[in-house]
Amino acid sequence: METFELQRIINWLIDGAWSSKAPAEMTAEACERMVAAGLPLWRFGIFIRTLHPEIFGRNFIWREGEEVEIGTVDFEILETPEFARSPLRVVFEQGLEVRGRMDDPGSKRFPFLDDMRAEGVTDYVAVPLPFLDGSIHATSWTTRHPRGFSDSDIAAIRALIAPLARVSEIISLRRTAEMLLDTYVGNSAGARILGGQIRRGHNETMQAAIWLSDLRGFTALSDRLPAETVVEILNQYFDCQVTAIRGHGGEVLKFMGDGLLAVFPIDEYVGDAAHVCSRVLEAARESRASIEALAFPVGDVIERFRFGVALHVGNILYGNIGGGNRLDFTCIGPAVNLAARLEKIAGRSGRTVVASEGFASVCRESWRELGEFPIAGFSKAQRVYGLAEEAPVVMA
Repeated sequence: METFELQRIINWLIDGAWSSKAPAEMTAEACERMVAAGLPLWRFGIFIRTLHPEIFGRNFIWREGEEVEIGTVDFEILETPEFARSPLRVVFEQGLEVRGRMDDPGSKRFPFLDDMRAEGVTDYVAVPLPFLDGSIHATSWTTRHPRGFSDSDIAAIRALIAPLARVSEIISLRRTAEMLLDTYVGNSAGARILGGQIRRGHNETMQAAIWLSDLRGFTALSDRLPAETVVEILNQYFDCQVTAIRGHGGEVLKFMGDGLLAVFPIDEYVGDAAHVCSRVLEAARESRASIEALAFPVGDVIERFRFGVALHVGNILYGNIGGGNRLDFTCIGPAVNLAARLEKIAGRSGRTVVASEGFASVCRESWRELGEFPIAGFSKAQRVYGLAEEAPVVMA
């Protein structure tokens, strides 16, 4: 690779790879520029470890003449025999460069290189990609050139690592921020925060269907079981709801002990309130079925669970609320307060799903009126509805 062309690629990376809008595009363009400059590259991989509760890392694999493959791996890969004998393990754990020429008997210690050899690869090198925070990520470079990588090729690869690491770290930090916000405050709230809604008082009014649920008998459960067991139960219990809520267009805003607050935004200009509320009810039915099927063994006993969910529709104030520099992105308003009161009525009436008159009038289902109930903080008693398909359960 000529020095002038190498420097042009380095400058392009330092400038932020501005001509590429997405990580996959940047990977493809960088590789195409390297090949055009004379690097005999056939396959390139970049492996970025992530700060995510379920995902160990992401990878982008480029092959000459093909689309970039994007993949994710979970933490279970760390326990596999494939990872134990992978050259990338050496890179991640020791921060060392690994070379594997296919004509070198020493390359046999890495089974992955047998796959590369079968594809006509003659040379392989895995190079650490160090970020400024001290974390080690990885790149891999392969060629089909009959003589493998030359000394000047290896020198060029090493020269590209620092600028490649800088631009990759910037992209990774942005994605990490998005994932963390998505994990802890929800995807819609996370997008708003990244978009600049970070000051107290930044809020908006929106119409939404409101979901507020809790686990029946949680206090007694917490009293008789070890805390670690309770946490495991809660995680499985919340899984039953979050999957259904997100699958039907909702956003989980908050976990409050055994309680869960979620919203399903309604576009009032499109007039999709009935459609949104129908999806909310479907999510409630799916959650009910999942929780009823949940069986948690504790010693010789199989624990079974029930939950209650209150559904309402109304206007909410959605945004930053808090004190000083400690803020919470959440929703408040009379509609949220009413949903909280309805959830208590669901518990007292032995119902799983209850709805306000506003929700029941929008979502045309087989509802049964449960009566009018005085609601603390509201001047008028509120009509409450339960699903006709449900029979009340007397709580012991």
